[in-house]
Amino acid sequence: MDIRQDDPNAPYVADLLALHLRELRGVMEEYAFALDASGLSAPEVTFWTAWEGAALVGFGALKQLDPRHGEVKSMRAAPEARGKGVGRALLVHIVGEARGRGYDRLSLETGTAPLHAPAVSLYRSAGFVPCEAFADYAPSPHNQFFALDLRAG
Repeated sequence: MDIRQDDPNAPYVADLLALHLRELRGVMEEYAFALDASGLSAPEVTFWTAWEGAALVGFGALKQLDPRHGEVKSMRAAPEARGKGVGRALLVHIVGEARGRGYDRLSLETGTAPLHAPAVSLYRSAGFVPCEAFADYAPSPHNQFFALDLRAG
């Protein structure tokens, strides 16, 4: 799998990003905080795509919240690539980038709907633990928060 920094406005990203946003907004109502292409293009966000040969199989992003704290954003595997390790590969890449930047903490917000269960399992297996809401998030029945202490290990 090839993971490369990319442009969220690239035409080949559009369909998968649209699916991602549509699916999340369908189950989380106004509590879906996934970024669209303009949000993923912000200076504080780094966006990556994952490829198997010529096929786009996923994407993910890292947002800098402050010089020591980052947030995992918009992790997504293409439907045909689910269960093939795309999410894990992207998460390992993002955690490695956060460590390389010297972050102390990496946080994320995700949903509580059944479709989020595989992602939550992935995050927990990578060492993320439940935490309080962070940054500008407010807790709701539709979201949950996790953090990884990057100073440990």
